[in-house]
Amino acid sequence: MTENYDHYISRHIRRVYCRRLIPPVFYLIFLMFLWLVLPLYDILFPQQLTSFEHLDTYNRQNSSYVETTLTDLYFTGYTNVSLGRTTGYYYYTLPQQKDSKSNTGKKEDSSFNPQCIIVLLSPSTCEEGLPAIESVHIRGKVLEGKANPSFQALLDNLSADLDWTKNGISEKVSSCFISEPDFGFFPSMVLMALYFATGGYALVHILLDILYLRFPVFVPACRRLSRFGRPKELLAQAETELATLPQLATEDMFITEHYFIVLANYGAAVIPIQEIVWIYKHSTLHKFLWYHFSISYTLHVTANKHLYFQCPKNMKSDIDGIIDYLAEANHDILVGFNEKNRQKVHGPFSYPPQFERFISFLKKRIGLRK
Repeated sequence: MTENYDHYISRHIRRVYCRRLIPPVFYLIFLMFLWLVLPLYDILFPQQLTSFEHLDTYNRQNSSYVETTLTDLYFTGYTNVSLGRTTGYYYYTLPQQKDSKSNTGKKEDSSFNPQCIIVLLSPSTCEEGLPAIESVHIRGKVLEGKANPSFQALLDNLSADLDWTKNGISEKVSSCFISEPDFGFFPSMVLMALYFATGGYALVHILLDILYLRFPVFVPACRRLSRFGRPKELLAQAETELATLPQLATEDMFITEHYFIVLANYGAAVIPIQEIVWIYKHSTLHKFLWYHFSISYTLHVTANKHLYFQCPKNMKSDIDGIIDYLAEANHDILVGFNEKNRQKVHGPFSYPPQFERFISFLKKRIGLRK
């Protein structure tokens, strides 16, 4: 059965980028799931805490991250220590009682009982234990005191200092407290930076893949043709030659009258044969412990305008056939890896391929300045 090579390059590119769309799409779905499950929005935009009347309601909500301005804070004399390091300083404040009269002068009932609020401040915020703080703006987390051993220990010590009972001090102190260290500003910002950076990368990846699906000429393999002419015209010529009469075809490598074409899952390349200057193969021995189980061969292609491409994991017979045909089609191609061929292509000094264009650019700039 004859293979249908009509628009084969474009169809292959679309198949490859359709598959590449799947991981970033699933990753964005995963990020959306995290956005719904974790309080990421509340970390980024914490609730404005303007009243301490029902502080425990914030703790019962899906997110207890708050932002507030506190006034008249006084140091309790106690700190929170974790792993031998002081992570916070306990302060207390007494919220102002609401005015019991309305604007009309009538007295209104108010159920607000001004309890003492405990606040755990970061060392940097309180300058490591200022006796009193007139006003401070913080981001913190409302925590349940009963579930916090440090908070319970604080109440025990305060009740002993004041010669009160534990029940007595519990009536005067709110059952919830605000912890600035538990907001975790730096870890939260790192988490949000990673979240949006990776999400943005996945989104850009999806948009580029969609662009490549719609316009295959924009893929990197086709954009590299701009070094030798107009990519759209050269791609159309390569498509026509591959569809009409391919000279040689392996599983993922093809030779037409004017082009060497590679269409593999790891990448693609469309290289004019007349621009190729050096080809050679490299063998890789695959082994597990002391057992050698296979040998794979990689075809290395170097072309003009600093174009390099590798075709890994191919059969020796396929690569030998490609090398023989390309060498016959273009007698100027250097065949085989040796020092003589390397110096003819790269000169007396060898640089990694990814730096060749950069070095060439610097030489041109230096030459222009001279």
